[in-house]
Amino acid sequence: MKIVQFGISFDKNNNVMNTKKILIILAFIAIYFIWGTTYLANIFGLQGMKPFVLSTLRYAAAAIILLAWCLIRKLPLPSARQLKVLAISGLLMLGGGAGFVVIGEQYINSGHAAIVIATEPLLFLLIDRKGWRSNFSNKRMLTGLLLGFTGIFLFSRFTANPTAPAGGMPELIRGTVLVLMSSVFWVSGTLYARKHQVEKTSGVVDAAVQHMAAAIACSVIALCLGEWHSFTPSNMPAKAWGALAFLVVMGSLVAFIAFSWLVKIKPPAIVSTHTYVNPVIAVIIGCLIAKEEIAPMQITALVMVLAGVLLTSLKRKSPASH
Repeated sequence: MKIVQFGISFDKNNNVMNTKKILIILAFIAIYFIWGTTYLANIFGLQGMKPFVLSTLRYAAAAIILLAWCLIRKLPLPSARQLKVLAISGLLMLGGGAGFVVIGEQYINSGHAAIVIATEPLLFLLIDRKGWRSNFSNKRMLTGLLLGFTGIFLFSRFTANPTAPAGGMPELIRGTVLVLMSSVFWVSGTLYARKHQVEKTSGVVDAAVQHMAAAIACSVIALCLGEWHSFTPSNMPAKAWGALAFLVVMGSLVAFIAFSWLVKIKPPAIVSTHTYVNPVIAVIIGCLIAKEEIAPMQITALVMVLAGVLLTSLKRKSPASH
């Protein structure tokens, strides 16, 4: 549809398409770079809060802002069935997924955590039972899995983490396992939502419900673990407050909504490319800001992980293409 104004011709459809392209680019930038920096923000947040307190405050603040926006915009609320799906996926992805990352980062640095998270595409292959027959009969897939998890082992083996407790290697292994568990939760939540979510709802509404469910769960866990007893807002350093604000605004409101929108309009394989970029960003930011050390062998391990993810992400050639 063309509109002529002041002698200038405007194509309304082209303007809409160009706007959508710009939004897609900005959404990818958000999940590529912002999510790559949230690992370091967790480290700073842990300087003033326990893990589940940090997660509770992050998710609760994000949920309140998102719900307020939904009310202002009068967005339709999900049905009871969809509410259940969103709550369960929120518990798995945010409560278990992102929550266990924070717990694990008590023992490993931000770059280490991001590289473990990079195995998510590999875990999709292991957890998605429907694809087992084709995936495990594919030599490239098996090679990718072997490369990826060998890379994780080597990265942990050659980590010299000055921020880790005196436990040394056992603590590093514990942190690695905890973050790996977070990936399992995230992948399980994503697969669950993909399987059961049939109704089309607003991405903002989805994110609001998921964050609220995660906030309630993390708050109860923090209460059971006695984490609230040690939470004294007046004693929290400014760095921890700043990290919490960054996690709420950039990590939850911007990046998570961008991710939720992208998975609805782009193939999952394309959206999952953020797993190639996040660990690189996390390692660079960790080295520059937090002075986190990385050994040459760890760089080799990082390359192995990314190569493994790349191998498993490449599309199989159809017989007609040979």
